[in-house]
Amino acid sequence: MRDLGADASVDITDVVCPVTFVKTKIALEELDPGQTISIRMNDGEPVRNVPRSVKEEGHRILKLTDNRDGTYSLIVRKSADQA
Repeated sequence: MRDLGADASVDITDVVCPVTFVKTKIALEELDPGQTISIRMNDGEPVRNVPRSVKEEGHRILKLTDNRDGTYSLIVRKSADQA
């Protein structure tokens, strides 16, 4: 599931709020500042809330792609301020 060019990936399609962001946050914590992660999530609550929460944490949203199967892929760059 690793997105081309992403340093890591996480699939949160099997969990619901608030675990969607918890899994995302844990995956981001494992990255070095400046690295990227691909996050696969379901449409609905996750696609509305995870990008917003990631941004509020100070990370950069690079791309959000509709996979046309009820899921989305979100590419995020970990903030350099997040060690």
